[in-house]
Amino acid sequence: MSRRSLPLLVPALCLALAACSPGSSGGAADGGGSGGATSEDSAPASPPESTRDPDEPTSWGPTVGEVAQAQDLVAEMSTEEVAGQVIVGRYAGTDPAVPAAMVREHHLAGVCVTSTNVTDDAQVRATTAAVTRAHAADGRDWPAVIGVDEEGGVVSHLRGIATEFPPFASAGAAVAQGPPGERVVTEAARAASLELRDLGFTWVFAPVADVTIGAADPTIGSRSPSGDPALASRAVSAAVEGYDEAGLVSTTKHFPGHGSVTADSHETLPVLGASLPDLRTRDLRPFEAAVDAGAPAVMMAHLDVRSIQPGMPSSQAPKVYDFLRDDLGFEGLVITDSLGMGAALSRDFPAIRALEAGADLLLMPVDTAKTHQLVVDAIESGRVSRDRVEEAASRVVALQLWQQRVAGDVPVPADAAARAAQAAADLAAAAY
Repeated sequence: MSRRSLPLLVPALCLALAACSPGSSGGAADGGGSGGATSEDSAPASPPESTRDPDEPTSWGPTVGEVAQAQDLVAEMSTEEVAGQVIVGRYAGTDPAVPAAMVREHHLAGVCVTSTNVTDDAQVRATTAAVTRAHAADGRDWPAVIGVDEEGGVVSHLRGIATEFPPFASAGAAVAQGPPGERVVTEAARAASLELRDLGFTWVFAPVADVTIGAADPTIGSRSPSGDPALASRAVSAAVEGYDEAGLVSTTKHFPGHGSVTADSHETLPVLGASLPDLRTRDLRPFEAAVDAGAPAVMMAHLDVRSIQPGMPSSQAPKVYDFLRDDLGFEGLVITDSLGMGAALSRDFPAIRALEAGADLLLMPVDTAKTHQLVVDAIESGRVSRDRVEEAASRVVALQLWQQRVAGDVPVPADAAARAAQAAADLAAAAY
């Protein structure tokens, strides 16, 4: 049975999603709902929570019990705490004390570590340890979101520190060789995950699920597993499986598909002009495969998706979130792409608009402290309902409880770096 056919995890959550974002002014202003973009199939009714086994897994990882536990924890948070729990901050420099103080002061879910924040192995470990301690000192006994862009190839923010894997295009080439290639891709993701966990990370912003159009695609290129949707789907599924097995939160990106646009969202708002049937045939297929494989998180791109909700970044478009939830059946966590990118900044208050639209985690706003205060103010003013923010924060906490549990069951081997090096070599060999 497809994972997308599983019941939704919480009846109240279904209602909240069906109404778009409760208390959101964005949905009403944009006409609400998803119009003709959603599937006509209705989701099966969920049994009452009281009748469900708390150990039953959801389609995205956490158990029913972990989701309920997360909801209870979030319900007890202050406005300042719940506002921080939906933000992954950016910071400058290489001093581990800086992100640690930010996490503690603003109650952040965590931070994203970039190449500008690292110097060597010892400094990376000191940074992740400092953030972990600060998160715990804030009274939270689930892991912080400590994420990094380690896709392989050109996007490797731990270059010279972690194993350098070939570009993800190698995964598409490997799966073209059949099941043995798929196993190599899964092992590569698993080995990379264990090495990242050894360094103190809990998240990786990978795999890339974009289907590239080739030379006209200025942003994704070899980051894409393939220009063939079928191969891309198999590569993404295999990678998600490996990340899940190793207890690292993966982030399938960039929904609904950055590989078909001819502009760079770091600089401007690209137009994704494909019709909905064309999107279904091409760009969406790897994301559907990721959902079926149990992807815990999906990253929402900043694209003008003309066939779903034109004229605004998809990260701020309620109908695009609805499409991901209702049409693809994704029940997990949705994180924005970096909110410091040019496309995100094409409208004012991008973080608040994204939260209103349906985002669960706000990634790297330009000013983390200011964004935290804006979220606090939005809750207190009623622009964003407390229920919407609790819904988002509960997904974050539930996913971190899952990560904590699975990581506890899968210890990092002493030779994690050596295994990662071998897996990278095997992937390169399988591809060519």
